[in-house]
Amino acid sequence: MTVRQAIQDVTDRIAARSRDTRRDYLGRIDAAREQGVYRGALSCGNLAHGFAACSPSEKAALAGNKTLNLGIVTSYNDMLSAHQPYQFYPEIIKQAAREIGATAQVAGGVPAMCDGVTQGQPGMDLSLFSRDVIAMSTAIALSHNMFDAAVYLGICDKIVPGLMIGALAFGHLPAVFVPAGPMPSGLPNDEKSKVRQLYMEGKVGRAELLEAESKSYHSPGTCTFYGTANSNQMLMEIMGLHLPGASFVNPGTPLRDALTREATRRALSLTKEGNDYTPIGQVIDEKAIVNGMVGLHATGGSTNHTMHIIAIAAAAGIQVTWDDMSDLSDATPLLARVYPNGVADVNHFHAAGGMGYLIRELLESGHLHEDVKTVWGTGLSGYTVEAKLIEDKLSFETSPAESALPKVLTSASAPFQQTGGLKLLSGNLGRSVIKVSAVKPEHRVIEAPARVFHGQEGLQAAFKAGELTGDMIAVVRFSGPRALGMPELHKLTPALGVLQDRGFKVALLTDGRMSGASGKVPAAIHMTPEAVDGGPISKIRDGDLIRLDANEGTLTFLGDEKEFFSRTPASEDLRSQHYGMGRELFAGFRALVGVADRGASVFS
Repeated sequence: MTVRQAIQDVTDRIAARSRDTRRDYLGRIDAAREQGVYRGALSCGNLAHGFAACSPSEKAALAGNKTLNLGIVTSYNDMLSAHQPYQFYPEIIKQAAREIGATAQVAGGVPAMCDGVTQGQPGMDLSLFSRDVIAMSTAIALSHNMFDAAVYLGICDKIVPGLMIGALAFGHLPAVFVPAGPMPSGLPNDEKSKVRQLYMEGKVGRAELLEAESKSYHSPGTCTFYGTANSNQMLMEIMGLHLPGASFVNPGTPLRDALTREATRRALSLTKEGNDYTPIGQVIDEKAIVNGMVGLHATGGSTNHTMHIIAIAAAAGIQVTWDDMSDLSDATPLLARVYPNGVADVNHFHAAGGMGYLIRELLESGHLHEDVKTVWGTGLSGYTVEAKLIEDKLSFETSPAESALPKVLTSASAPFQQTGGLKLLSGNLGRSVIKVSAVKPEHRVIEAPARVFHGQEGLQAAFKAGELTGDMIAVVRFSGPRALGMPELHKLTPALGVLQDRGFKVALLTDGRMSGASGKVPAAIHMTPEAVDGGPISKIRDGDLIRLDANEGTLTFLGDEKEFFSRTPASEDLRSQHYGMGRELFAGFRALVGVADRGASVFS
C-alpha cells in the first residue's frame, strides 16, 4: 500500500526535524534495554520488599528471575464511570499471566479526574496539568524496575496521554493499552444538548436538566459522545497500541474480558526474552504519530489532541507542529460523524464497522502508513478486522466491506467532506485551532465586533442579563496554561448555541480550551500567545472588528494595526484563582508550562 505524497511529505519533514532528538531517544532506550530488569541484581532486602505481598509460588518464581513479570498501571477509581470497570481488571490480568507461567503486579495507580464533573468549577484548573502528573505517577510506578512489560489501564481525557508520556519514558518496555469501553447508549446526545439550551433560557428547571444528564450518563463506561476520551481510544488503536477492534467494546461483557486476557498474553509475548521484542519506544515513531493525526482528522476528533499529540511525540523524541497537523487535515477526508459532529454516538460508530472499517478505508486510499510496528505483531493492515467471541473463543474477522450506517461512517470514496475536522487559524492575533467538523459551512466565516470577557463567568452573566443581543465574537481571555492551567470552557456552549439559534452570527475566541465536545458554534481556541504573556488577545477591546475564516484558516483584527499593537496589554489579577481546590499546589506547573502549540507541557 502506497501512502499519498502529501502524507509522506509531512512524515518526511517530521523525521528530518526530529533526526537528532529521535536518535538520542532511541539511544537511551537501547541503553535501558541492555541494562535490563534489576530483579536478578537486587539485594535480598530490595527483592523481599518487591514481592512481599505475592503468593508463595509467585515469590519463588520471582526469586529465580526466570519468570516474566508484568506491571499494571491503572487509573481505576469507582467515582468515574469510565474508570470504574477497571476494578476487576487486575485479577483478570493476573490470572491470564499465571496461565502462561508469568506473574503480574499492580505497579501503581495514577489519578483520573473528569472534566465533566469539574466543568465551570475551580477543579477544572487542574485538568490539563493532571496529564503531566499522570506521566510522573507512571514513572514512579515503574521505577522499581521489577517488570519485563507493562499494561496500561486508562480511558479519559488526560489519562491516556499522561500514561503514554510516562510509558515512553520507559520506552524499552513493551506496552499494551487496555480500554474499558463505552457505556451503552442512553438519551441521545443531541437531545441532552437541547435540554441544556432550554435550561440556559430558563424554559426548564434544574430537575429536568439533571434528569436529562442522568439519562445520558447512566452506567459504567466511557461517555458515548466523541470527545477526548473516545478520541484517545481511536488513537491507541490506529497507532498500534490496542488489540485490533478493542476500542469500543462495552464494559462488563464476555468479549471485553476476552480482549483483556489476550492483551495480557500479547504484552508478555513482546519482551526482550522472546523472539518478538517490541518496545513502545519503537512502536511510536514518526509514521505512527502521523497515523494518529490522520485518524484524528478523519474522525473529527478532539482539539485537545492538538496539544496531547505534540507532547506524546516529544516524549519519543519526535517534534510535531500545528502546521504538520493542519497540512494533514487538508489532506485527510472526514469519514465519521459522531456527536458533536453528528447525532450518532460511538456505539453506533462501532456497529457501523468501527475502527476496522475506518482503518481499511484510510489504508486503501493511501492516507495511512501500513509499514509500522504494532503490539499485534503485524503492520496496520492487521487492524482491518473486528473482534468477536465465537463459541467462547476470541476471533478476529475481516471488517465489513460496507458501512452498516453510512450516515455515521462512510467510505473514503464518498467522504462527508474532503478535508479533516481540525483547522489551524493564524493571523495578526496569533495562532489558534478550530474544530470545523461540527460547524455548518454557513457558520465558518464570522466577521463581527468583539465582546471581551476576563473569564467565562462574565459571559454567562451577560447572557443571563440579556445583554448579548447582536452579532459578536466573544473573547474569553486569561484562561491559558500559564494564567489558570487552561480550563475547558464548555459552560459557554449552551449560551452561545442559543444566540446562534436566534440568528446572530457568533463565535468564540479564547486562550482556554473547548476540546472534543466543541460543537456547532465556531470556536478559535488555544490562542497563542496567551493573554497573560501579553499576546495580541490581551489588546482586544469591546467593539474591535474581528474576522474568523475557518475556510481560509485566518483569524484577523480588522482595523489600524499600528494603533492596535501600540495598545497596552490588558492585565488581570488572578491570585484569587490560584488558591483553593488544590490550585496552590500547582504554582510550579503554571511557572514551567510551555505554550499550547508546543504541547502545553511542563517537561519542555
